[in-house]
Amino acid sequence: MKTVSMSGSARQDVGKKDAKSLRRQGRVPCVVYGGEEQVRFSVLETEFKPLLFSPDTHFVELDIDGQKTKVILQEIQYHPISDEVIHADFLRLNDDKAIILSIPVKPVGVSPGVLQGGKLIIKIRKMKLKGLPNDFPQYVEVDISKLNAGQSVRVEEIEVANVEKLDVKTSIVVLVQATRAKK
Repeated sequence: MKTVSMSGSARQDVGKKDAKSLRRQGRVPCVVYGGEEQVRFSVLETEFKPLLFSPDTHFVELDIDGQKTKVILQEIQYHPISDEVIHADFLRLNDDKAIILSIPVKPVGVSPGVLQGGKLIIKIRKMKLKGLPNDFPQYVEVDISKLNAGQSVRVEEIEVANVEKLDVKTSIVVLVQATRAKK
């Protein structure tokens, strides 16, 4: 899985006034959970762009005043009007502790049903998976090369090595729908 680097500075003061002051300076107050203690820090808002404007899921190599930590973005809060990032929560990763992530679905191949005029519909764009951080794939690949019009691929039919699928097994991930003219 891809890794994005971010650098921040530790926060000594916490609270509403300190957070507002940081936001005026173009910084975002953040917290790292997991492990022994919480770490409060701030990051420039521009450093969030590779994480937010991408359909991919990324690990983050976080450098807080010279101390590096591997984390993942857990939750992000936006301003209700301006859509600016106002707070972010990160989860510290341990190589021996399982985590839950949403990984993008990527259709692979060319469907005969689509070539005959059908429409490819992706019902689940991200699958929930549980596993160790090093076992997650970049994408969940779904083979659509055998799908004719009216056929689908369900969660239970997809193989993902070393991780557990948390989505409902009978849920349809991808389907080829016949067009109205073909019906």
